[in-house]
Order: sequence, then C-alpha cells, then structure tokens
Amino acid sequence: MKKTVAALMCALALAGCSKSDVVETTAGGDVRIGIAKIVQHEALDAVENGIQDALVLRGYNVEADLQNANGDVNTAAQIANKFKNDKVDVAVGIATQMAQALSNTIKDIPVVFSAVTDPVGARLVTSLDRGEGNVTGLSDAIPTVEHIGMFQQIAGIKTLGYIYTSSEENSVSALALVEEGCKKHGITLVAQTINSSADLRQAAQSIVGRVDGVYLTTDNMVFSALPALIEVFSGAKKPIFSGDVTGAMNGGCLVASGFNYYKAGLATGDIIADILEGKSPADIPVKFLTDPGESDLLFDLDAAANCGITIPEDLVNQANYIFQDGELIQMQ
Repeated sequence: MKKTVAALMCALALAGCSKSDVVETTAGGDVRIGIAKIVQHEALDAVENGIQDALVLRGYNVEADLQNANGDVNTAAQIANKFKNDKVDVAVGIATQMAQALSNTIKDIPVVFSAVTDPVGARLVTSLDRGEGNVTGLSDAIPTVEHIGMFQQIAGIKTLGYIYTSSEENSVSALALVEEGCKKHGITLVAQTINSSADLRQAAQSIVGRVDGVYLTTDNMVFSALPALIEVFSGAKKPIFSGDVTGAMNGGCLVASGFNYYKAGLATGDIIADILEGKSPADIPVKFLTDPGESDLLFDLDAAANCGITIPEDLVNQANYIFQDGELIQMQ
C-alpha cells in the first residue's frame, strides 16, 4: 500500500497537525518552556513540533517561547540570557551551538538539548551514561560509516565530497567518521568547510568537479541552504547522500537515511516531562534513538535517473519513502 504525503501528513509525523488535532490537553499543569534552535530548517522545525506535542500528550498546558538564532552564536547567547531572566521552567536547545549557549549561561534551570551529534565533544556532558548538573538531552548521531558503504554500493563512488561548517562541533566530530568510512571502503575524501549557509553554493561549486558524489551529515548550516547544493550537484548529474531524511523530502537527494526528527522531538519532550515530574537532569542518561521504527530511508528515483544510477530493487523495497515523478510517496 502506498499513499501520497499530501494525503497523510498527520499520520506520518503529526507535524502538519495543530496541537488540538493531536490530543486534548489534560490537567497536567501549566508550564513555560523556552525552545530555541540555532537555525531554521525542516528537521529542527520537526524537533520543535515534536517537543511541544509530547508535552501535550503528557498532560501539560504548554506556554512555549520559540526562538531562532538564525545561525548566529551572539543571538544564541542573547536567547540564553532571555530564558534565564524569564525563568522558564525548562530551557531547550536544538542543535549543538544553541545547546552550548544555554548550558554556558543557565545554571539554575534545567537545560535539555536535542539533535546534538556529539554531546561529550560539545562539552555538554562528560559521560553519555548520565546528565551533567542541570543538563541532559538527546543525541542524533547517525551511522556514517554504514551510510558511506551504502553510497558506494549504489553509486559506485570512488571520490566523496563532504561539506561541513567549521564552527559546528557536531560536524567537525562527524568528519572523523566520514574519514573512517572512506578509509574502510577505499574512497578518496574531498572535504570543504563553510562558515555560514551563504557559503554553501560556492563550496558546492568548488568541489562538484572533483568528486563522484557528496555526503551530508546533520550539519544545520548545510541543511538550511540545501536547495543551493542540490541545484549544483543535480546540474552536474552527481548524487547526494543525506544523513537527514526530513530535509530531503522535497527531492534532489539520491539517498537519505537517518532519524525521524519529529520522533526525536517526541523523545526530547518525554525527557522534559520527566524533569517536570521530579527527575534530576543529572540522573537522566543521554537519549539515543535506537528503534528501527524511529529511522527513515528515502530513495529519490528522479535523482537516480538524472545521475544514470539504478538503485538495487532489494534496497528500494526497504525504503519507507520514495520520491518519483516529483512526488513523495510513503511505502507501507
């Protein structure tokens, strides 16, 4: 059975539904939550929606102060001070730089991070087994080495491009895994850094002629300007492997494999609810999404045709999303 996304957005991720469409609020108490993301794009928006819906599902009347730092660390610091002065019940940082700003500024209010690839490397916690003082949260680490192996199997790549933000610690940490994957599979790596989303098109243009394809980890600056990269690589008929399915749902990425970020938001919301119900952040281990049902796999058959690539049927049959003829389809 298959359905177009337009017909089933609520069933897919609930993100297209209003809070009242999800569940009636029950008497769980009024809470003031500060939720800030480092930049706006589909995956981080899905986390934001999931957090709010999870709290409603847990019976809370939520007053959410939603903030966007627009990729600027100084703005992130200002938001952190705002949440501190407003004395929100819980401050939530979506993505590494936003979470760092909150944890550096706020010491007397619980801080929960989400969509942080390497919480230890980002110095948010010293161990994944427990929180750190008033800080805990959820990691969106992805199986990069396995992804590169799949990319080679499908596209036969011998050289791989990797574009990442030099100031995003999660992307710098991911570089080591990309290097490991390339070494394991005998692939030459061509890495290119950017400082902001405005640099992405030029970075893509600088490497597209030197690589067989490009791999994207969960870099927020990259995904906030993803259409620019897709335009460059599609024009060159070279494939893209995305570690974020949410950002690939509009087409252009040959393969996308990664977490369902709405479900990541739900899991983050449950952490927040546990804290509101008395758990100490220090006693809550860093959460990882390990259930296969919390991950998605997308193949873009239009992109495959553009690149002259045939995706093996056994892999196509594993996908829960197919993009074909300009339309996203959910497979069931």
